Amino acid sequence: MESAEIGIFGGTGLYDASMIKGASEVDVDTPYGKPSDLITVGEFAGRRVAFLPRHGRKHSIPPHMINYRANVWAFKELGVSRVISPSAVGSLSESMEPGHMVAPDQYIDMTRTRAGTFSDLGSVAHVSMADPFCPQLRGRVAGEASSLGVKCHDGGTYVCIEGPRFSTRAESRLFRSWNAHVIGMTLVPECQLSREARMCYASVSSVTDYDAWADKPVTAGEVVRTLGENSKKTRDLLVGLVSNMPGERRCGCASAMDDAQL
Repeated sequence: MESAEIGIFGGTGLYDASMIKGASEVDVDTPYGKPSDLITVGEFAGRRVAFLPRHGRKHSIPPHMINYRANVWAFKELGVSRVISPSAVGSLSESMEPGHMVAPDQYIDMTRTRAGTFSDLGSVAHVSMADPFCPQLRGRVAGEASSLGVKCHDGGTYVCIEGPRFSTRAESRLFRSWNAHVIGMTLVPECQLSREARMCYASVSSVTDYDAWADKPVTAGEVVRTLGENSKKTRDLLVGLVSNMPGERRCGCASAMDDAQL
């Protein structure tokens, strides 16, 4: 089977794997069924990378129906140890403007129906999510963005909602009152499954709009337009992240499960 060291989950607006050279498509079976699509494996910015569009190549899978366990398991089967996760988010803060990037350091889980753990295979694990993102990898997101002149907020709280609908005004204002910064639909359980799989994980959140707390309610068309404007920023950021990725993992992600079982 093909192998890769870095995994990229393509989010809304990022489905094209043409950036990967010498690519081959891999069909991975998992205990949880099939991933969202075939996985493209090849060379990107001088490293072995696996690319998987989490919504499928035609954006046919809504966020609440993504097979997150199969997606993360498939990356693990391919040898991935670091996961970069671009996604679209709405802003809950005036300072995080459409067109900006955010490297979240916390999240609030407001999902309801998603299977969020691998521990149903016969062993119960209580993994720590106090600091849910890899500090080394997350730090690289903000650093690379700065070197490119891209406005990226270093830290912030991501509210993950069930979707696929957008928030009501009341919900949006509530999340703002919690001092959350951005809102999206795909971070959870992707990040916690990656932790259970002992993989480093960082989100590259692309702000597309102000959420419903603002005067103008968000529309899908607005999201698509801003994503198109942000696509080059995201690709350039991925090139920098991958090409400058340190060879050694200087974090605790690989040992995250060592003390998780009672």
